[in-house]
Amino acid sequence: MALLVMKFGGTSVADLERIRNVAGHVKRETDAGNACAVVVSAMAGHTNQLIEWTREAATLHDAREYDAVVSAGEQITSGLLAIILQSMGVQARSWQGWQIPVHTNEAHGAARIVEIVPEELKRRLGRGEVAVIAGFQGIGPDNRITTLGRGGSDTSAVAVAAALGADRCDIYTDVDGIYTADPRVVPRAQRLDKISYEEMLEMASLGAKVLQTRSVELAMVHRVRLQVRSSFDPPDAGLPAGADVAASSGTLVCDEDEILEQQIVSGIAYAKDEAKVTLLNVQDKPGVAASVFGPLSEANINVDMIVQSVSEDGKYTDMTFTVQDTDLDNALAVLEQAKDRIGYGEVRGSTDIVKVSVIGIGMRSHAGVAAQMFHALSEKGINIEAISTSEIKISVLIDAAYAELAVRTLHSLYELDGH
Repeated sequence: MALLVMKFGGTSVADLERIRNVAGHVKRETDAGNACAVVVSAMAGHTNQLIEWTREAATLHDAREYDAVVSAGEQITSGLLAIILQSMGVQARSWQGWQIPVHTNEAHGAARIVEIVPEELKRRLGRGEVAVIAGFQGIGPDNRITTLGRGGSDTSAVAVAAALGADRCDIYTDVDGIYTADPRVVPRAQRLDKISYEEMLEMASLGAKVLQTRSVELAMVHRVRLQVRSSFDPPDAGLPAGADVAASSGTLVCDEDEILEQQIVSGIAYAKDEAKVTLLNVQDKPGVAASVFGPLSEANINVDMIVQSVSEDGKYTDMTFTVQDTDLDNALAVLEQAKDRIGYGEVRGSTDIVKVSVIGIGMRSHAGVAAQMFHALSEKGINIEAISTSEIKISVLIDAAYAELAVRTLHSLYELDGH
């Protein structure tokens, strides 16, 4: 018998028909003799509606009451799934975050999990009961409901899996695994059987939306094996009872030691939600970078790629960096306010850029990956505006008009198209 945590997102539980389909997936696992804890999101669109109502009620509202409202979506889904499972003859009960309990810090609306106390949950699972857990929520030190921020149900599922010592955490979503690139851009993209935590973390932070960055970080720290699967497959999925699902479908996110044959490059990711800020004629003197990025940090604006070019006489520099596109207007306003302190000629901002990234743990032991990338892009007439690298990633900033061409070019370059 395996101990599984199964997580189903909003599109997987969008209506009662889909919740019945989810119940079929859960019943398949219990029929195979597995113990199951199921973490659910709110039905698709419900959280947005609840957020809208809180804003309509009052533009400035108590964050504690905001959490009381927006956590209701998961409570409804967990109750409905438990009812449907019971009607199918599966012993089940719903759990809210505070009932487990999932202890968090006091940051209402964006809380972080501090501790999960799983003893009662383990006892119930041990006697064959399915635990249907409301994701995205916990209880703060003030004894009030907290929510974990967008994508928090993924984090809830991984945290529960870690606390229970689960054999695997299955993340059911609207895609059937992790692909070498976005299949909508690259029709020949291939589904990966396995991917390392580090690669998945890079892909999640660089534009791949299948898993939330926080949940992958948590899985990597606690070595929770994640299986990304499609909830839209038939519940039996053509598998015999007790079959190893991990070996049969989806993508397994695991330690790199489990991956026998490592590709040099595992995937190509791209992010459209980037904006570029350029400061012209900045005085090149000690402390100038701090005067630029200090105020941005104080305004909670995250800066990503940075490029600096110094003039021939060494007196001035042009500085270009990227921020999230939603932060662009705020970043420009902050820099305008700090103009006298920084000392620059002009500031420009634009959103017509995209970040394209090549990711792979095999890059650690292979030279020339970056040179190949730059050469291939230059042959297509694509100009690189900025570059950033890590041990397993190379990212370039290019004109947004060339995004799809760049992704397809690099996908073919590193032989990810399959056969």
